[in-house]
Amino acid sequence: MDTLELLAHPVRLRIVHALRGGRTLTTSQLCARIPDASKATVYRQVDVLAEGGILEVADEQRVRGAVERRYVLRQEHASIDADTLAAASADDHRRAFAVAMAALLAEFNAYLDRDRANPLTDLVGYRQHALWLSPSELETMIDGMRAAIAPQLANTPTPDRAQYLLSPVLFPIEDDR
Repeated sequence: MDTLELLAHPVRLRIVHALRGGRTLTTSQLCARIPDASKATVYRQVDVLAEGGILEVADEQRVRGAVERRYVLRQEHASIDADTLAAASADDHRRAFAVAMAALLAEFNAYLDRDRANPLTDLVGYRQHALWLSPSELETMIDGMRAAIAPQLANTPTPDRAQYLLSPVLFPIEDDR
């Protein structure tokens, strides 16, 4: 399976999100993180990601007679390269977008289902803006967003940090060219 195929599943994508930042988690911890998916589904999708090289076993220990594995994300294998994107068909993009939106909706519902969820104090945002941009203005905006976001991607989990899901979506809504 190629990386696009491996990541084109909502539960697999959520597992990847959960392991970002250098985290190591057991499958049981991932099940707790993704409570709306069955344990069998999470276990199966962890196996698929491990077989595909996206996850690797960080360590193993015996717990009540069973082997418990802690997984780590292989970051270099968890993104889709430019060549794969360039070769993707319109249907590939439709499917990948649908998976991303399904994962986003599932994560948002899981957030709202938490007892302490408070969109106002948690600074939750889901705005949409229709912008008129020239090609150079678009590139400047994207460069600015990258400059703001990229340094934060290196952050690791600490007691004073919460993990946020940022999902920029950008595409032209008219074709006036």
